[in-house]
Amino acid sequence: MSRGRNITSVLLFLSGLLLFSGCGSESGLEIVSTGRKPVIEPDYTDVTIPPNIAPMNFRIGEPGSYFRVKATDGSGSLSIDVKSSDGVIQFPERSWKKLTAGSAGSRITFEVFASVKGSTTLEKFEPFHMNVPEEPADPYLAYRLIYPGYYNWSNIRIMQRSIESFSEETLIDNKILDMNCINCHSFNQYNPEKFMVHIRGSNNGTYIADKGSFRRVDPKVESMPGGATYPSWHPGGKYIAYSSNQVRQGFYARPEKLIEVFDLVSDIVVYDVEKNLTYHADDDDTTSYLKTFPSWSPDGRYLYFCRALQPGTGSTMELEDIEEIRYDIVRMPFDPETAGFGKSELVFNASANGKSASFPRISPDGRYMVITLHDFGTFPIWHKEADLHIIDLNTGESKKMDLNSSETDSYHTWSSNGKWLVFSSKRTDGRTTRPFLAYFGSWDNTGKPFILPQEDPAYYDKLMESYNIPEFISGRINLGPRDFAKATANELVAAKPGDPGKSLSREDLEKAGVKRNPGERSIHE
Repeated sequence: MSRGRNITSVLLFLSGLLLFSGCGSESGLEIVSTGRKPVIEPDYTDVTIPPNIAPMNFRIGEPGSYFRVKATDGSGSLSIDVKSSDGVIQFPERSWKKLTAGSAGSRITFEVFASVKGSTTLEKFEPFHMNVPEEPADPYLAYRLIYPGYYNWSNIRIMQRSIESFSEETLIDNKILDMNCINCHSFNQYNPEKFMVHIRGSNNGTYIADKGSFRRVDPKVESMPGGATYPSWHPGGKYIAYSSNQVRQGFYARPEKLIEVFDLVSDIVVYDVEKNLTYHADDDDTTSYLKTFPSWSPDGRYLYFCRALQPGTGSTMELEDIEEIRYDIVRMPFDPETAGFGKSELVFNASANGKSASFPRISPDGRYMVITLHDFGTFPIWHKEADLHIIDLNTGESKKMDLNSSETDSYHTWSSNGKWLVFSSKRTDGRTTRPFLAYFGSWDNTGKPFILPQEDPAYYDKLMESYNIPEFISGRINLGPRDFAKATANELVAAKPGDPGKSLSREDLEKAGVKRNPGERSIHE
């Protein structure tokens, strides 16, 4: 028995030796310092990562046929060695979890070596680091994958992805929903068991999931200018705020501006999930406004949204008209007991500085608000200049965040502990949006953002779809495409008006019904 074990050990040793020599060897090579950090893709040098993130795999963009990366935890007691012949570095998941756990509150150090075949030297690059705070991010993301087109919804999926591994699952696939449009998912308090999603087309309705069962409802009432569009779930779980928009797209023969998305008319409503009632978020202000992108305060006592003066140019819009529309951030007090609203108050005056604000998102502690700021209009995803700005709600101070790029940086949400932001950015290619995560330590302490890691570091180079509306969730959703397909058989229940005396003005009715060409409709209907 002892002799058999010895033979097995020798064979394993020889196999390992052959495998090692196949990738190259450091023995006999002179180590030469380059005096610089290595080029890697994605650029994960000096980023700040959560302790529960999946392996941060990358490619080394340096010439060579033999590469070695040594990653060491904050205490120096644990390290991972990865060797590669093509520069692709993939860390074993189990070892990576131990490494990040041992580095929480400190940092991981990466040493990179490279050698060209036939060379007598081994290049050693300056080490780089990944900072690892103690606060984790929520373990899952939900997002929509959609091709970056203008009007086609032939291929849409809503996905969920574990940020702690590379597990990605399809939640909804429109290929088994008669190719219907799927959009605007929203979760109640990051809860994977309580969320909603809109489906447009033959299986139309707002699908509300609660502990594995579905309700199929239509929150629209006659006094709304359009269907229920952009949602925000009240923290208490009883209400969902929606904007109601008549959205149009304009196409232009300008190299710098090919498309603009805008509202002809829009309003804010609140849907009572329990009573099946829809209320208008009104404060008796008779000024004509465009209102969109509602967002609740963490205590549920205020509803924030974007508001712009309704342009007085009639029912059609030219680009010059749209360029004059600029949204501010306002809020209205809300009483959850009566579904009543108080007077609106201005929170952030973007228009006074010649800018327009979108997507107000309040930090879980109620202290900060992050918005997307752009030159004009309501839909910043088509605006290269769009950046994330932060407002201190206690002092009113605001500033551009240092996580922005020269390309579009837009749709963003907070983690449940308020220490992480996920946002959509076009910084990789200027065309498709990708999910980036960034640490928020404090007003003056924001970590360098990083793209969501993938098992294959070249994954994003091959993916043609955009990531749309990334949202943190606290766990895995135990539903799939077949569950949604079955839910389409549920009766569509129409909401009743909570304020039955409300009606659309004649001007809004005309704008809601205008069509510049036969068959034109709101892109959310």
